[in-house]
Amino acid sequence: MVIFSVYVVNKAGGLIYQYDNYVPRAEAEKTFSYPLDLVLKHHDEKVVVSFGQRDGIRVGHAVLSINGVDVIGKNTAEGKDILEYLKDSSNYPVSIRFGRARLSSNEKLMLASMFHSLFAIGSQLSPEVGSSGIEMLETDVFKLHCFQTLTGIKFIVLADPRQSGIDALLRKIYEIYSDFALKNPFYSLEMPIRCELFDQNLKSALEIAEKAGNFGAGS
Repeated sequence: MVIFSVYVVNKAGGLIYQYDNYVPRAEAEKTFSYPLDLVLKHHDEKVVVSFGQRDGIRVGHAVLSINGVDVIGKNTAEGKDILEYLKDSSNYPVSIRFGRARLSSNEKLMLASMFHSLFAIGSQLSPEVGSSGIEMLETDVFKLHCFQTLTGIKFIVLADPRQSGIDALLRKIYEIYSDFALKNPFYSLEMPIRCELFDQNLKSALEIAEKAGNFGAGS
């Protein structure tokens, strides 16, 4: 089983910690002749496919490398604009690797804030007073699990739908947060967590959860 990532969101909706445990890379590489039979565009400092799907390349996939060299945002390794580079017939044939680009830090901050709002909406929509809010969202490829403490801190885990023991893992992460963040004299409440012991113990907890599917006594 796989645990993809962990998010910690403060009571104001700010992302104070995020860790990518496993990021699947669905990538496709192909050599193209001129003219390029895909439509590309700039989007959020990346170059993405806006029209045309083929050979595992999908709309929304970003250009990751050109001729085996990783690109830098919307520019080639030499600093040339990717779109301008691909308009020049002299640069063909060209090998381009496409894939889903990783979320930027700003995108992660925005998504954490959006989930915080959805959580609040879920509580308000409840027909009963005192609803816990959203505890799980499910898709065909992952489940989002959320545990909110009494102080409003949210611990969020994205995992394979078949992964078991997530409730125990969420509480274990809360325990690690209490032991290695809150008890750290240099940590300020509600602020980003930057603590090596927190990182180490979180990674250990994720490894145990993936291997055993749960936490036994004394873990």
